Amino acid sequence: MEKVVVLIVGAGPAGLATAACLTQLSIPYVIIEREDCSASLWRNRASDRLKLHLAKEFCELPHMSYPADAPTYIPKALFVKYVDDYIECFNIQPKYLTSVKSSTYDSEKKVWSIKAHDMAECKRINFTAKFLVVATGENSAENIPVIPGLQNFPGEIIHSSRYKSGKSFSGKSVLVIGSGNSGMEIAYDLATHGVNTSIVVRSPIHVMTKELIRLGMTLAHHLPLNLVDKLLVMGAKFMFGDLSRHGITMPNMGPMMLKSKTGRSAVIDVGTVGLIKNGIIHVQGSISKIMGNIVKFQSGDEISFHAIVFATGYKSTANMWLKKSWDH
Repeated sequence: MEKVVVLIVGAGPAGLATAACLTQLSIPYVIIEREDCSASLWRNRASDRLKLHLAKEFCELPHMSYPADAPTYIPKALFVKYVDDYIECFNIQPKYLTSVKSSTYDSEKKVWSIKAHDMAECKRINFTAKFLVVATGENSAENIPVIPGLQNFPGEIIHSSRYKSGKSFSGKSVLVIGSGNSGMEIAYDLATHGVNTSIVVRSPIHVMTKELIRLGMTLAHHLPLNLVDKLLVMGAKFMFGDLSRHGITMPNMGPMMLKSKTGRSAVIDVGTVGLIKNGIIHVQGSISKIMGNIVKFQSGDEISFHAIVFATGYKSTANMWLKKSWDH
């Protein structure tokens, strides 16, 4: 049994930031991570062209700035180096390949009991901790929705977490399902690699430029969110025009308020809208079923595809081992 003051689960940016803050306060901790590296989502499950969608001043970890010459929007490789430098600066030493199996809270002793598995040495580890920090994020397990006929689709099916580049799909027809930031960026990347690209847009979304979002986040410190939203929507309409004719509608709630109330982010356009307007990327509505390599949409259209990319997000796995903690 290993006794600790704070146990941090997850060595992504949130877990590392927590570790650094505890170090600054001289509070002892242990940090564990089920993968074999820190920030695994960025290292292993991010496309090559990925950049931070928010300006660097909104994405710094505590107590350490980006290098002075860093670009406003940090690319993947630079962010990974920043994370490595951060770990070195604060002497953070995660226990990698260690996954939590269960956690329970003893209300009388006021401690957490955590059972974990050391995958490297194939042994169980037990921790007791005064405080448990769950920093596993929401991006843990791939979320692939159930679609009738999907199991019989003969082409390639991948989740956005395993998408690296459109180069291997050149000359083929690919359907991207999901119109968040990942889906829109993947659609753009595919189209620029000569792929016949379609994207499913099922629900209303806000499409913004990164400059508009930066402006909105700055103004939100000084103005009411509803006023900031009005300015952002006006700016988006000026930049992109009426996108409803291209199959993209806007939510009733403004982008900043929507993020605050629901957690749903606006889509930061990387050039996808221009390709949609020019007919290079085709917007489709909801899918009714898949028949072999043919996808039938609720509009009645039937289109054949060589591959499907699911940009449908993730499911948190923390509730699988945290749920026992709240049975008392």
